[in-house]
Amino acid sequence: MATRRGRRPAGSGVQLTFEVIAETLREQIRSGGLKPGDALPTQAVLMREFGAASLTVQKAMALLKQDGWAVSRPGKGAFVAHHGHVADDADDLDGPEATAPVGGMAARVEALERALAEAAQQIADLRGRVETLESGGGGRGH
Repeated sequence: MATRRGRRPAGSGVQLTFEVIAETLREQIRSGGLKPGDALPTQAVLMREFGAASLTVQKAMALLKQDGWAVSRPGKGAFVAHHGHVADDADDLDGPEATAPVGGMAARVEALERALAEAAQQIADLRGRVETLESGGGGRGH
């Protein structure tokens, strides 16, 4: 059995607390209790439910994200990742990571590369507009 602090006795096959938390959430996703696009329980809820420290819950969430089970939306929380499809009720999950298949590291990297290329193009477009305004746009300032 895992200890309260998530330490594993040497040589044992016992899961650490963060692994137990991650596996519990994965099982809820597999069973349909949590569906793609659903919000995952908050850190405070998981800390209370498992008697775990903040860092332990953060490690569990990092593991879920790393393995493609969850995605973060800054300011909104963590959500169940989409498995190569978009749920009807997930209109607000529009980031490139929102449609990454579970375990699809290559797909996530590809989506991030596309997003980066789009951002670079937007920056180039903005630079061009600024240069146009500065070169012929008027005598304000200089």
